[in-house]
Amino acid sequence: MEWKNFDLLDSYKKLENITSVEVKKAMTGENGAKRVKEYQVPMGGGQLYNYAAEPVDETVLAVLQELADEAELTEKYEALYNGAVINTGENRMVLHQLTRGQLGKDVTADGENKREFYVSQQEKAAEFAKKVHAGEIVNEAGEKFTTAVQIGIGGSDLGPRALYLSLENWAKVNNTLKMEAKFISNVDPDDGSGVLASVDLAHAMFVLVSKSGTTLETLTNESFVKEALVKAGLNPAKHMVAVTSATSPLAGNPDYLDSFYMDDYIGGRYSSTSPVGGVILSLTFGPDVYARILNGAAEEDVLAKNKDIKQNPAMLDALIGVYGRNFLGYGTTAVLPYSQALIRFPAHLQQLDMESNGKSVNRFGESVSYKTGPVIFGEPGTNGQHSFYQLLHQGTDIIPLQFVGFKHNQMENDIVIQDSTSQQKLNANVAAQIMAFACGKEDENRNKYFAGGRPSSIIVGEQLTPEALGAILAHFENKVMFQGFVWNLNSFDQEGVQLGKVLAKKVLAKETDGALTAYSELLGIF
Repeated sequence: MEWKNFDLLDSYKKLENITSVEVKKAMTGENGAKRVKEYQVPMGGGQLYNYAAEPVDETVLAVLQELADEAELTEKYEALYNGAVINTGENRMVLHQLTRGQLGKDVTADGENKREFYVSQQEKAAEFAKKVHAGEIVNEAGEKFTTAVQIGIGGSDLGPRALYLSLENWAKVNNTLKMEAKFISNVDPDDGSGVLASVDLAHAMFVLVSKSGTTLETLTNESFVKEALVKAGLNPAKHMVAVTSATSPLAGNPDYLDSFYMDDYIGGRYSSTSPVGGVILSLTFGPDVYARILNGAAEEDVLAKNKDIKQNPAMLDALIGVYGRNFLGYGTTAVLPYSQALIRFPAHLQQLDMESNGKSVNRFGESVSYKTGPVIFGEPGTNGQHSFYQLLHQGTDIIPLQFVGFKHNQMENDIVIQDSTSQQKLNANVAAQIMAFACGKEDENRNKYFAGGRPSSIIVGEQLTPEALGAILAHFENKVMFQGFVWNLNSFDQEGVQLGKVLAKKVLAKETDGALTAYSELLGIF
C-alpha cells in the first residue's frame, strides 16, 4: 500500500484529458429519465444515492474506478479500521467506525480491546439513561430530570446537536422523547444565558464534554452554569455528568454524577457515535433509538468496503466530488436537505469536511500542488430557495449541489391544499430544482435566462428514521475520508484551529504587542 500525491497517479493524467459531460444535455428528454433510473446506488437505512445529474458517464466512471483502484482506497479504509496509524500528524489510529461495528480484526490499544471499550461505554451510558428515566437518579428533591443540556464546542456540539434536532419530532410522534435537549457551545455569555433562561434548572442535567478536560470555552461555560446552579440553591455535583478521557481531571471526579469515556482515536467531528453523542442522545431518545442510529451507520460502513464504486455510495460520491473539484474547477459545495429536521446538518458537515480536508500539505507535511477540500455551506429547502439560490442558478460560479429528500415527513401531520399535501409540495420543489439547475431555461430576456449545467446529487429515503440518519452521517464521514485518501491528506487532525487559540491566551494574559494589542484595545479587552 502506497501513499502518493494525487497528481502522481496515472488516473490523474487520464482525468485531465477526459471529455467532460454536459449535464444539460445528459438530463434532457428520455436520456435524462433513463439516467435517473440507472444512476443510483443503494445506501444504508433503505436509502438511495442518486447521481444522475452529476457530470459523469460510463467513460468518466470507468476512470474514477481506475482512480479508486490505483489510490487503493478500500485498502486504506481496511487499514484504518484494522488499527493502522492513519492520523500521521498526531501519530494515532482512527477508530470512529469501531464505535458502531466490528469491520475487521480486533484492534488493541492502551492495553484493551477497543471495540469492547466502546461497547462498554455505550452500555454504561444506556444504563445511566435508563436509571434517569426510571427515577433512580434524581435531583436533590427526589424529582426526575426533564432536560439534558450539553456543554461542548466544535465536534462536541455540532454533530450531537444536528442528530438531536434531526430526530426530535420523530421521537415525539413515536413516543420516545424521554427528555428535551439543549446545547451551550459559544463562549459568548449570551449563548449560555439564553439556554439557562429557557430551562428549569432544578430539573436540568448538564453533560459536560471535553476530552482533555481543559477546553477553554467549555470550562468557561461550565463555570457559568455552576454559578447559575449555586445561585438557584442547587448543588452542581447533583446536576452534572462528564464525557471525557479516562486520564483527564474530569474523570471519576466527585463533582459529577458520573463520567463516560472517549479516547484519542476518535476526533471531535467524528465523535457523534462515541459517548460525545451517545450520552445526550440516550438521555433524550432512549438507548434503543441511539442503537438504531449506530445500526444505520454500521450498515453504511460495510458498504464502504466495496471495491466497485457503483456499489459503494460514499466512495462514488467522494470521487465525483474530486472530479468536480480538481478537473472542473468547482470550489464550493452546497448541502441542501429538504427536511426541516436536518436544519443543523449542513453546519455539522461544514466542520466535518472543512476541518478534515482543508489542508495544503499532504500527510507527510509536504505542500501539494492541487486543490483539496471545498467550501461547504447549506440550508434546508425550501427556505434556501428564497435566500441564496439566486446565485446558485444565475451566478458566475457553478456550485455542485447535494440534495437530501424523503418521501414522507416525520410528524405524520399534513394537509391537502390545492390538490396536494405540504410534503408533495416540498418534494415537487426538490424535483423541480434538480431539473432547473441541470437544464436551465432559454429566454430572450437575459435576466430570465438560466444557463443550466449545474450538477447535483440526491440522497432519497422513505422517512428520516434513526437508521436513515445514522447512514447519512456515516456516508458523509466516509466520503470525506475517501477524498482525503485521494488527496493524500491527513483528514484526522486540525492544526488550523490552534493558532487562534494560542493568540487568544496571549491576549487574556496581556502578553501582546503591535496590532494584536490595538485590536485588544479596540474590543475593550484591556
